[in-house]
Amino acid sequence: MNKHVYGVILAGGSGTRFWPLSRERFPKQLLRIIGEGTLLQQTFERLRQEIPPKHITVVTNDVQADSIKLQLSEWKDDLTDNIILEPEGRNTAPAIALAALQLLHRDPEAVMVVVPADHVVKAAKKFMKAVQFATKLAMQGHLVTFGIHPSRPETGYGYIQPNKRKRLGAQGEFTGYSVARFVEKPNLSTAQRYCRSKNYCWNSGIFVWKASTILEELALQQPKLSKILKGLAQPIGTSAFPESLRKAYAKMPSLSIDHAVMEHSAHSVVVPIDFGWSDVGSWGSLEEVSPLDKSGNVRNGNIIDMGSQNSVLFADRRVVATIGLDNMVVVDTPDATLVCPKDRAQDVKAVVSLLKQQQAPEHLEHRTVQRPWGAYTVLEEGHGYKVKRIEVAPGKRLSLQLHHQRSEHWVVISGTARVTRGEEVYDLQSGMSTGIPQETPHRLENPGHGLLEIIEIQNGPYLGEDDILRLKDDFGRLQSIN
Repeated sequence: MNKHVYGVILAGGSGTRFWPLSRERFPKQLLRIIGEGTLLQQTFERLRQEIPPKHITVVTNDVQADSIKLQLSEWKDDLTDNIILEPEGRNTAPAIALAALQLLHRDPEAVMVVVPADHVVKAAKKFMKAVQFATKLAMQGHLVTFGIHPSRPETGYGYIQPNKRKRLGAQGEFTGYSVARFVEKPNLSTAQRYCRSKNYCWNSGIFVWKASTILEELALQQPKLSKILKGLAQPIGTSAFPESLRKAYAKMPSLSIDHAVMEHSAHSVVVPIDFGWSDVGSWGSLEEVSPLDKSGNVRNGNIIDMGSQNSVLFADRRVVATIGLDNMVVVDTPDATLVCPKDRAQDVKAVVSLLKQQQAPEHLEHRTVQRPWGAYTVLEEGHGYKVKRIEVAPGKRLSLQLHHQRSEHWVVISGTARVTRGEEVYDLQSGMSTGIPQETPHRLENPGHGLLEIIEIQNGPYLGEDDILRLKDDFGRLQSIN
């Protein structure tokens, strides 16, 4: 692969389409849905077959950064400076522009391979061969996207019409065409007509271009966004950059890269290809990428079924028994269960919106939450109290912190707990306990070689995860994120 090629993984998803398994703080790309590893890990692994890990950048946000670093911890030394944090979501155009700006600062000849973190690509080798061809077109100043040969009249995807009269190069099975037009998600009759014509592709949302080219096109097509970006060029790499970025994003328009550039540019090119692609857009689409049983069901977990067919059956921990279902989705997690017809799976978004309106915690995160030091599970909660099981990995420690509105009591279940409480530092063994008064700086550490497990009982008028003042932290996290 060309030494100037860089992978850019867009990993800022909202976690709505695969609820209740996905949550706002644990979206689809962090799930293990099919095959080995999560969708994010599969995406990273796919790119690194040809692109060095040091050349792969992940664009995400503060909320998901810890989980992403944890999932990519095998390559942590290569990714130290390759996580780009957006202050807030502004769609794909600002995210891509920010990555382009930083890559251009690093390498004036940088070519970006932009991929979503939550797509499935079955033919990884063919995909990377297509990237090699697209890189050659990108070096000539083209903005390249991959079009997927449609296998059905899908109404959930956008479409691209290649201009077959304007071939811009070919290599083996791949041909690049100028784009005749981009089409929004069509109705069923229009999608059927597109499929019959064999002259339209699904829009994959995967792009290859030079960083300098996309920034030039943004300046031409979106002068307002480009003007904001220019103000960020000077402070890149300095201590002033995070604050400059925060102020810039407060003024940044929310635009997709398709609407911002690709639909208007004279340099847009599509390479039609089939590499077993799916954006896995809902529970109903799992049948496209998952193995099916003899009755056409997707089954995952401890499922006891009698006579169901063409259904998605997912059990997280508990036994789930189903009888005689047809074209249904059943997803069970420790704190929420989804049951709906498969053709209504897209309406899960509306359920998540209702949960947000009700300020229900089930839209935000699971009862078990991964952290860079280990994990915690909420076992029980009620007015004025919360009970957690906390697991700390060997050699890890939580931040030195204090709480304004709650006290805590810790009971060691297994392992050795090293406790910092104010000026005191002491060790607790299994069966021992200690109390942490409100407003007292404290820290929990695992000095042993095995897992540390404790039960934490919180008491106070407010028990939210944002009641934390972080004084020191091994992982460089913000104060408001536990």
